[in-house]
Amino acid sequence: MNKVRPGAYINFESVPKPLSSIGSRGIVTFPASLSWGPQGEIIELYSTDLIDGRSLAKVGVTAFDAESLLFRQALSGAYLAYIYRVDTGGTKATGTLASLTVAAKYAGTTGNHITIAVDQTDDTFDVITYFKANEVSRQNVSEISELLSNDWVNFSGTGAPAPTAGVPFSLDGGTNGTVASQNYAAYFSIIKEYKPWNVMAMPDSDDSLPPLVESLVRNMRDDLGKKVQAVVLDYTDINYEGIISVDQGYKTATEEITPAMFTAYVAGITAGAAINESNTYRQVAGAVQIINPKDSSDIPQLLKSGCFLLANRQDGAVVVEQDINTFTAFASDKGYEFSKNRVIRTIDGYNNDIRILFENSYIGKVDNNEIGRNIFKADVISYLLKLQSMGAIQQFNSSEDILITAGEKIDEVILDLWIMPVDAMEKLYNRVYLRQIA
Repeated sequence: MNKVRPGAYINFESVPKPLSSIGSRGIVTFPASLSWGPQGEIIELYSTDLIDGRSLAKVGVTAFDAESLLFRQALSGAYLAYIYRVDTGGTKATGTLASLTVAAKYAGTTGNHITIAVDQTDDTFDVITYFKANEVSRQNVSEISELLSNDWVNFSGTGAPAPTAGVPFSLDGGTNGTVASQNYAAYFSIIKEYKPWNVMAMPDSDDSLPPLVESLVRNMRDDLGKKVQAVVLDYTDINYEGIISVDQGYKTATEEITPAMFTAYVAGITAGAAINESNTYRQVAGAVQIINPKDSSDIPQLLKSGCFLLANRQDGAVVVEQDINTFTAFASDKGYEFSKNRVIRTIDGYNNDIRILFENSYIGKVDNNEIGRNIFKADVISYLLKLQSMGAIQQFNSSEDILITAGEKIDEVILDLWIMPVDAMEKLYNRVYLRQIA
């Protein structure tokens, strides 16, 4: 402001956009014994992969194959699955034609459905890879050494490939691996440090696994600050908001979803549900019968014990009875609301989003003085107002419900916050009074 001549001097500056945002949900993870895919690492499978065929090279099936049932269950609610092939060993299918040797990329029986054709075109050769009679790769080469590995096979050999005269040769000898307890330990170790995810499923009936899952989830939630949940089979005694227990399944007109497999369905819809969405009375698409149905008189006690149940609605549809976890030890400092998965999604979402905000934008970057703390406070308020506009929390007062102060040490910040999560309507107590005729 050092101008001499009269006039209006206007300067335009950008207002910094609030750094906080509502984190996305929809990522599920689970271990599975497979007949195709890499061992000892995470396979990332999108729900769209099952439809457009990209899942073939990843796990050997599409949505149109009966063997994809587990994947379809998990991805009916989630958009992305982190799958760990929990079997190890096995053998790769192989085949040889003259000096050309072809080996399946992965161990497993799926490799036995691969065939190779070699067509001569003048001085070159088209080497075509088929999976279940569908062409998945084609290369034109003069020598075998020019062949590149594709999603299905690895090539080796020397010289020119021999034509197959219109009859592809098959790979065979592929066998599946076996599952050992240490394979699950390897999965837990990898997935704990992997990219963020929301819910784990354990689609296995081995009674030794739920306690291991519980230990992992407790470590991630309580020690590492990574708020995740897991769905296991018949494990209600744990009394923990991070664990959901199921012991039912369902049947459609053509398929049976076992209780172990149902863990993947529940994990998928839990991961895919927004923080302002409840799965209570969610209809299970296509379900015509409940496996291990519960008597109506037993359901209230089962709910009190933390069972995630299926039931028949009044019109006969199969629905989720109540969107709950295994927490049942209600106390003054940790009440009934902690048993509701919608509430857990809200507070877990807050935890994960504010943690990312603080780590990415404040640690080591912003001064720990009143100005710096107020900038952080404004970001948190902006985030909470978004939660409130979504209906995830209610009655938040930015002038009364948030307090930020310096800690005892020079680099500490203390944030005190009061929020009221919102749950969905579940019970109607309706008083109806009939007036007397005067």
